[in-house]
Amino acid sequence: MKNIKTSALALLALTFFSACSNDDNPAVYIPVNEEEVITTVTTTLTNGSDVVTLTSRDLDGDGPDAPVVTVSGTLKKNTVYTGAISFLNELATPTDNITTEIEEESDEHQIFYQAPATFGSFAYTDTDANGKPVGLNFTFTTGTADASGNLIVTLIHEPNKNAAGVSDGDITNAAGATDAQVIYPIVIAD
Repeated sequence: MKNIKTSALALLALTFFSACSNDDNPAVYIPVNEEEVITTVTTTLTNGSDVVTLTSRDLDGDGPDAPVVTVSGTLKKNTVYTGAISFLNELATPTDNITTEIEEESDEHQIFYQAPATFGSFAYTDTDANGKPVGLNFTFTTGTADASGNLIVTLIHEPNKNAAGVSDGDITNAAGATDAQVIYPIVIAD
């Protein structure tokens, strides 16, 4: 009788502990949308045959080496440039074009262009399905005076596109998470 009680208690305990475990239940698994690795950001500014390419390449990812930043030339004063930007993961084989993911998830991304007022102004020329800006395509109208300094380009994931100023390119109230940020030294002259 003692063995039957012990066996019954053991069977009950085994059933209880098995029923409480969800480790093997695939319905409990929640996939994580992993953050993409962005090693290279290329911004191309075009006015007719005048093309200026700005590139930031960081092939060690979050490693100790600083990104290699190149700017192919000087921008002209009082000129309207058509802008386009691309994002790559060159650590992947083959290279992963993150720009495609940004286009597909455009309602979850926005690119901000920050520069001193003397540089000129930026205007978005692309929008998401809700009519909010994305920033993969834009215009940059340079100022009327010579200028030099830094252009900061920031890709924000899940910004608050309805916050004050965000649709106009003001990053102040955007919130969200920074997926990439690059600093380009540029010169605007004749």
